[in-house]
Amino acid sequence: MSLEAPSLDEYLNTESRDFFADVKSGLDRLGIPYRLNPHLVRGLDYYTHTAFEFVTPHLGAQGTVIGGGRYDGLVEMMGGPAMPGVGWAAGIERLAMLIDEPPGPPRPIAVVPIGETAEATALTLAEVLRSNGCVVDLGYSGNLARRMRRANRINARAAVLIGEDEIARNVATLRDLDTGEQVEVTTDPSLGELRARLQAFYG
Repeated sequence: MSLEAPSLDEYLNTESRDFFADVKSGLDRLGIPYRLNPHLVRGLDYYTHTAFEFVTPHLGAQGTVIGGGRYDGLVEMMGGPAMPGVGWAAGIERLAMLIDEPPGPPRPIAVVPIGETAEATALTLAEVLRSNGCVVDLGYSGNLARRMRRANRINARAAVLIGEDEIARNVATLRDLDTGEQVEVTTDPSLGELRARLQAFYG
């Protein structure tokens, strides 16, 4: 519609003006923001009373994502009883363009046993962490350097290193693979300290 065309609200009859005032009053009571557009029309002539659009500033000129309105006389026009109605149509592709990329999967924790003696302990440690919601990668093949390269390749957030010395002292070495910092943590049966530190990595 041309912006020079007469404003539609100048030609509302009393019934339509009162109806529109009730619509705006309801939106105001619910705290729903809206902007009046006296030039808004729909492409079909069976609409009555209010027409509406949902628009976004994030899609440029194609910013309308939902449009609709009332069509109280449509059912009767099609041979049915007099019945009020309201409906809308949505641009699925436009709505999809507004959806943020989903977050990626959580980065795993690499459990790295050092030596064959530590493999059984590492298996138990990995199972406890998994049962507490951690994504754990546990590999047995290769030396320490190879296992750490694997941890980097899978983008692990941290590595838990455990060898004979750690087992003897009931500790494990926790290495932050983003910063390179590492600390020793106790390995009580619940792994409480280790789990708390791992949770801190994920915010």
